[in-house]
Amino acid sequence: MSAEHTHTDSHEHAHGDGVYHRTLILLLILTAITVGASYIQFGSFNVVIALTIATIKAILVALFFMHLLNDKKVNAIIAGAGFMFLGIFLMFCLLDTETRDGLQPHNLKAMDKATPVPDTLNPLLTAPPKPAAPAKAESEEHK
Repeated sequence: MSAEHTHTDSHEHAHGDGVYHRTLILLLILTAITVGASYIQFGSFNVVIALTIATIKAILVALFFMHLLNDKKVNAIIAGAGFMFLGIFLMFCLLDTETRDGLQPHNLKAMDKATPVPDTLNPLLTAPPKPAAPAKAESEEHK
């Protein structure tokens, strides 16, 4: 029996380290775009924009860091099916939330802005009670 091993543990990549660095820079740029877009009010499209950028980032990670770009095509099909079903589930959630009237429960009535809030309901507006003056003993008053 031969003790020689022909198996090598070297990880051969079809692309060099430069691809990983470019992917990292692109992911950081997309993260900065996501943060920047969160400060701009797009109405109901804020969620759509954030999810689109997150999907692009997930695809980049799957293609380059998980090596799906150069792997067997069946793995890419399985990952694509996972993204497709995730998109379908998110679409149903977004459709459900768009059909709701508002975030206020029906049994909670909105207060009229012209109606002032009584001071007794707001403990921050009420002054703390003053300490009572010490009571003098009757024997001291008669002296």
